[in-house]
This record gives sequence, C-alpha cells and structure tokens, in this order.
Amino acid sequence: MSKIDYRESGVDIDAGNEAVRRIKALARATYTKGVLSGVGSFGGLFALDPAVPDPVLVASADGVGTKLKVAFMTGVHNTIGADLVNHCVNDILVQGAKPLFFLDYLATGRLAPDVAEQIVRGISSACVENGCALLGGETAEMPGFYSEGEYDVAGFIVGVVPRARVIDGSGIAAGDVLIGLPSSGLHTNGYSLARRLVFDVLGLDVTTHVAELGATVGEALLRTHRSYLRQILPLLDRGWIKGMAHITGGGITENVPRMLPEGRTFSLDRDGWTVPPLFTWLQRAGDLEEPEMFRAFNMGVGLVLACSPADADQVLASLHAMSEPAWRLGRID
Repeated sequence: MSKIDYRESGVDIDAGNEAVRRIKALARATYTKGVLSGVGSFGGLFALDPAVPDPVLVASADGVGTKLKVAFMTGVHNTIGADLVNHCVNDILVQGAKPLFFLDYLATGRLAPDVAEQIVRGISSACVENGCALLGGETAEMPGFYSEGEYDVAGFIVGVVPRARVIDGSGIAAGDVLIGLPSSGLHTNGYSLARRLVFDVLGLDVTTHVAELGATVGEALLRTHRSYLRQILPLLDRGWIKGMAHITGGGITENVPRMLPEGRTFSLDRDGWTVPPLFTWLQRAGDLEEPEMFRAFNMGVGLVLACSPADADQVLASLHAMSEPAWRLGRID
C-alpha cells in the first residue's frame, strides 16, 4: 500500500501557509486603535472606545451569492472581497451603527494562494475605506466539496451605535418621505436570474461588449456593491433619519417594509428616478413583468431613507453637497 499524506488527500498545508503569509500584511493595513491582537491569534481582540455612550453592538453576516459564478468565469476575484465588506457595512449602517471590525470565511476545494490574496486584498481595501479593522478570519481547504476553481466566501461584521441613536423605524409616520440613493449595479442580489438571462437566454459571454451598458458583460455584472457609510454618517449626526433599508435580496418590494412600523405601507413615485440601462436590458431579455423586476433586483436603488417632510429638503441638499445624486423615491402611507 502506498503511503498517504495530507497533501495527497487534497489539503496542502504549505499553500495554506503561503496564503496566510500574503494575507497578514493586508489585514494589518486595516488595523484601527481598537485592535489588541495580531494575525494568527485564535480569536481577535477589540476594545470599545469608552467615549461611546451606552454602546449597543450591531452584528451581521452575509455572502455575495451566485455573483461568485461571474468571478469564476472572468478570473477577477478582488471585487468580490469589496462586495462582501460593503454589503455587511450597509446592513448595520441602516440601524445607525458605525463598523468596528470584520471577519471573513473563505472555503475552497483546492487553495490557490494568488486567488485568496486577490479576495482578501479586496476585503482589506474596503475595510480601510470604511474605517473597519479586518480582525481575523478562516481559510478552509475542503477537497471534494467544491468544484475545481470554485470557492465560497462569507463576511461577519460588528459595529457600534449609542443606544439613544439606534435607528429602528419606530418613529416613521404617514406622510414621511422616502429618499433613494443610487446603486452601482446589481450589487449582490438577483444573480441567479441575471446569469440565466445573460448566459442562457441571450447566449452571451463575459467578454461580450454590450453597447447599451458601455461595458463587457463581465464588467457590468461585477461592478462593486457600494458602501453608503460616508454619505450617511453626517446625516446621522443631524438626527434627520427615521429609518433606512438596504436594498438587497427581495429588491425594493420586500426590503423597504422591513424598516416600517406595523400597519404602515409605502408608495413609490416611479417618475422620481430613471432605472439604469442594466435593468431595462435584463427586463427585455427575459420579457419580465415590472413586479418581478422589483422583487428580484434593486432597480438602481441601493439604499432608502425615511425622514419627515420638514427634513427632506435638508437631507437631499446634504447628499447633493457630497455629490450624491439622491432623489425623492416615494412616501409612507
């Protein structure tokens, strides 16, 4: 019987060590003053800023769904890391929280250090942009579990908000104004449908250039899920925002109600914004009805704010002053 070792069974410890070596510097570049531990600890240590009064921790976990399939097809992996961080940042931002630290999980059948480095480079860059420390993570090599060249990633984030400034939507009332902020594309939802339309129905390739989109299919589908932290933090300081909804899976239709008090509904002003070409192109490809589009995709709206009519103009003026093209999206009924 031939001798069997761990590498022959599919796990390459040397590749894992090389991936960790590459990742260490990327993680250290994100460290904030609250970080108390280094890369390689069994657990990450983080000290809360004592200046935050009555702190409430806000945590979330998410992935990027089948957008990963497009990354596999293009060989572009750094944008996935940024998608992961920004998605998680927005998820806690809507409750008023500022991100503190982030953890990542990367699992693959055979570890390729260069791919792992690309992913974590995107994570590191987005963490720096959001003032969030990459505190730790896990890279798992699982032979036989994933197809060749494929992987999965997940992100875990923790943020903090003073208890008195938690945004829970409880103060939203009839007549309040909904304000929309633009998405940068599909973000991280609707990809199972989008891939079916693009690759199966239209028969296109990731390298196909689409004039209507001004980009190749791969470029259009991999546009990074944006973070809204920089635009929203100044508004939080003013106390203008009553509620926020991050438009992810379920689209506008199912995410806006998540911030509303029981008994409240909303209506959209469909003339308030222009749906970007990517969405109209997909709609034509599948001959999809509008309700289906609004449940599957964000339709060009990445974040929705609720505020009183008296504050709406000030909110819009503040966003426009930051070169953010926000608009009145609708109202609370």
